[in-house]
Amino acid sequence: MNGRERYSRQIIFGKIGAEGQEKLLAARAAIVGIGALGTVIANNLCRAGVGSLRLIDRDYVELSNLQRQALFDEDDAAAQLPKAAAACNHLAKINSQIKLEPVVAHADSSNIEEFIRDADVVLDGSDNMELRFLVNEACHKLRKPWIYGGVLGSAGNCMTITPGEGPCFRCFIPEIPSAGTYPTCASAGVLNMASNIIASLESAEAVKIITGSPEVNRKIFVLDVWDNTAAFLDLERNPDCPVCARGEYEMLGRLAETHVISLCGRDEYQIVPERTRIDLAEFETRLCASGTVQRSRFMLSFSNGETGFNLFPDGRAIIKNVRDEKSARSVYSEYIGL
Repeated sequence: MNGRERYSRQIIFGKIGAEGQEKLLAARAAIVGIGALGTVIANNLCRAGVGSLRLIDRDYVELSNLQRQALFDEDDAAAQLPKAAAACNHLAKINSQIKLEPVVAHADSSNIEEFIRDADVVLDGSDNMELRFLVNEACHKLRKPWIYGGVLGSAGNCMTITPGEGPCFRCFIPEIPSAGTYPTCASAGVLNMASNIIASLESAEAVKIITGSPEVNRKIFVLDVWDNTAAFLDLERNPDCPVCARGEYEMLGRLAETHVISLCGRDEYQIVPERTRIDLAEFETRLCASGTVQRSRFMLSFSNGETGFNLFPDGRAIIKNVRDEKSARSVYSEYIGL
């Protein structure tokens, strides 16, 4: 297949050209979070010919995702496919000439540097403020450019962060927010029109970075598709920023110990144990007498009519139909017991 023909309309755009296309084909991008933002980013970069895409996400596809998460369909939701894997399945049919790497994992201080170490650019597709603070620290430490994007309701914003060349994410939001401080998509909703625009802007910034364009945006872009507003806002670097001024990495310094996370808008809790590896086939045999079990190479799904969970090879589990952390821990202990 003729690569030049595939990218011909992009190559004739003078600010990319043949040389820029070669840079894209040689580049590696890591996308952290494959949801409303991440699916659009991955689709854009795949079609643009970024040579290697690493897609990192801990979750699986559900019906409520289809309103805004562009790469998924009803079959993915019915099969509860991991988002990273489902996205790569669809992207492989769009561009078979690039490398696609699904990473079905919870990104934390123990693995984030490994996930982004060889990337030329990192893109934010997450819905998690704590994760963004972690990515900001890891990218500053490894000197990786990254692009933040966030959407809630009809509003969104994005920011390109280049270590050593301007403010970082911690200059934008100085304090790590505590749980419940910010509204979520479950409480405020989200319009796919807003997430599509922000994700496309993130994608464009990535292409600029990879091709060496001097026109990388150095401001914060904000928009509201319902109120018909958009603006570019200046942000100064904080001379006392813990990350980009003092080189302090609070999030990277946290131990990756067992913790429980309430998932946005669902009666589900994710339990992330200390790093371990489990044999899904062994658990399938162990659990089949207690309920219905389905296993793929990515995860095991269990249900007994009252409760259920998805179990991953790293010991991580998403516990379903529970109302509080105590109940989630109880289910994990009873059925998994690690």
